[in-house]
Amino acid sequence: MDVPLIIWAALILGIVVMLAIDLLLHRDAHEIRLKEAALWSGIWVAVGIAVGAAIWWAYGSEYGLQYFGGYLIEKSLAVDNVFVWAMLLGYFAVPARYQHRVLFYGVVGALVFRAIFIAAGSALIASAAWVLYIFGAFLILTGIRMLMHRNDHADPGKSLVLRAFRRFVPTTEEYDGQRFFTRRAGRLLATPLLAVLVVIEVSDIIFAVDSIPAIFAITQEPFLVFASNAMAILGLRAMYFLLAGVMHRFVYLKLGLSLVLVWVGIKMIVGHGFVDIPTVLSLGVIVAILSVAVIASLVATRSRQPEPDKELDRV
Repeated sequence: MDVPLIIWAALILGIVVMLAIDLLLHRDAHEIRLKEAALWSGIWVAVGIAVGAAIWWAYGSEYGLQYFGGYLIEKSLAVDNVFVWAMLLGYFAVPARYQHRVLFYGVVGALVFRAIFIAAGSALIASAAWVLYIFGAFLILTGIRMLMHRNDHADPGKSLVLRAFRRFVPTTEEYDGQRFFTRRAGRLLATPLLAVLVVIEVSDIIFAVDSIPAIFAITQEPFLVFASNAMAILGLRAMYFLLAGVMHRFVYLKLGLSLVLVWVGIKMIVGHGFVDIPTVLSLGVIVAILSVAVIASLVATRSRQPEPDKELDRV
């Protein structure tokens, strides 16, 4: 797939412009309501589909399917990331009107780090294709581990990153609007909002370790990997605000995600050294697994109400 530099530049410029518009429209701190979250979710999904349609038109159906496969995997795994965001925002009791700002910079950081990971992964695969076997085995083990620990919940207070941050960075106990730093008695101090941002960035990096190899199982084209990853990540903030009230209902989602990781790991190993698995078949299996997981979750929890002591209700 020969992608001219001007196309790369156009994609990156488009991402920067969209982020700038998003930041400008949300420059005043306010709580993101369901209607606004739904509107922005629709906008980001439409942008992602438009990019996929352009790739399909310019490079053909196979590359188009690879893009949409990577987009679907990243979007699905991102839901698990959203659960972690909810837990962290609840633990730090971040006021609702400040959540968009910290998640905005979290997404920007995620884009930068994932671009670095994608470049490194592409270079590694180009120089040593056998590393795909390692990636595949890693995805299978990650899926099995997620399956076995799908009901476990981490305690943010025990995070090594948070403990190190609090030890080495002087921090206030109170928020100061949307500021990450504030001055108290002439001293420049970090606010809890910066601590939240640091922990979110680290969690995004950890999730990238799973999601980047998963997309490489669908395509090894750097442009498709980056484009599908970026388009999926850009809508994460809106997804969080849209799903915040119904996250408790996705009880089988981690089960579905673990099976997806196992499947793409198998595809990576089998497809590289043995039998080429068509992209449309791989995409169909992923859609089927996620559809069953979501439908089963909604059916099983159709009469369940949010519990008042959940993290989301404390945000």
